[in-house]
Parts: sequence; C-alpha cells; structure tokens
Amino acid sequence: MEVYNTLNPKKVEQTIEKLSARINERFPESGLGNTCENFLKFTKNSKASIDWIAKPNFLLRAVAYFSIALVLSLIIYSLTLIDFKLKSTLAEIVTVLEASINNIVFLGAGIFFLYTLENRWKRIRTIKFLNQVRGFAHVVDMHQLTKDPQLIASHAQDTKSSPKRLLNKYEMQRYLDYCDEFLSLIGKVAALYSQSIPDEVILQSANEIESLCSNMANKVWQKLNILSQIEEKKK
Repeated sequence: MEVYNTLNPKKVEQTIEKLSARINERFPESGLGNTCENFLKFTKNSKASIDWIAKPNFLLRAVAYFSIALVLSLIIYSLTLIDFKLKSTLAEIVTVLEASINNIVFLGAGIFFLYTLENRWKRIRTIKFLNQVRGFAHVVDMHQLTKDPQLIASHAQDTKSSPKRLLNKYEMQRYLDYCDEFLSLIGKVAALYSQSIPDEVILQSANEIESLCSNMANKVWQKLNILSQIEEKKK
C-alpha cells in the first residue's frame, strides 16, 4: 500500500476528473459542469508547470554562480589596490575605505540578486498560476449564488428578472455538495503549487486561496443546513 506525506498530483487530477463526470451526468451541459471540465484541463496542464517549478534550473544556477564568482573576484581585486602607505593621511585612508565599503555593499547586493534569481523567477510564474486557481474559486461561488433553498420552501413568486430555479430539493442538495467538493479541490491544487517550491510568498498565497475556498464552502454548508431543516419540518 502506497503512503503519501505530500499531495499526489495524479490522485488530485483523478478526483477532479471523477467530480467532473458526476456533475455532467446529473446536470448535463450545466455551467458548473463546464467550469469543472475547464478546471480539469487547467490541472492537467499544471502538471508540467509544477514539475518545472520543482526541478532545479541548472543553466540559470550555473550563470548565477559564475557571476557571483566573478563579483567576488572583483571585490578581492579591489581590496588589493588599496595602498595603506604610512605617508598617507588619515583623511585619504578614510576616503579609500569608504569608497571600498560602498563598492562591497553594492556588489553584495548584486550577489544576493543573482543568488535569489531562480527562486524569484519561479515565484513570479507560480503566483501567475495561483491567480488563475483563485479565479476558479470565484466562478464556483458565482454558480452557487442563486441556489437559495429558502425559496423552495416559501414558493415565492418570481419576477421578470429572477433567475430560473428548476432544481428540486434533492437536486439542489447534490448541486451544493458538488460546489463544496469543487472548492475543496481548488484548494488542493493551490497546495500542489506551494509544495513544489519552498517559498514563503507562494505558501502564503496558497494558504489564502485555501482560506478563501473554506469561507466560500461555509456559505454552501449554510444552505445545505437550511435544506436539511426544510426536510425535517415536512416530516
């Protein structure tokens, strides 16, 4: 039996594929089903991006390390040019030291920039994908927005601009359950990106998406609770 201590991208993809099939079987050609299909395609395409993020970029690292070595050589060389002769005045020595320190600080900043270049490059690309993941969560929230269980019980009269409400209680329950599962899977895809690279900014962004999905799912659960209460009253 396989034991995982991290999320398996293939298992997540299979779960999304199963959810997509379930939604389309029960609600053919629905907006939620189309969104899930698009999310499945996005997740499949994400696998290559996640693999790219997780693997070290040896070419970029080689260029960065060579540049760092070159900068360090320049620092050492510049230090050898300082001439501390006894005839030099204190003011001259201070001026030379100040200029050398400024150069070392500037070159040190350059070394830091080169050393973190790969991580920042990957961070920019990962944040771009996480923003797309966040967008799917908002789309799911829009789909559940008009699913109001209280209107089923009240038999309210629709106006000309009212959305079409064709679902019975059981169908609405299944629809909201699918929304809840969908939101949870969106959070898991965000976690796939965060576990691919140890970066605090990416981890924070993924956690924010999971919190967003959790808050949206709470609204779905409130509607499911209302549906449950309606059924209990009618017994």
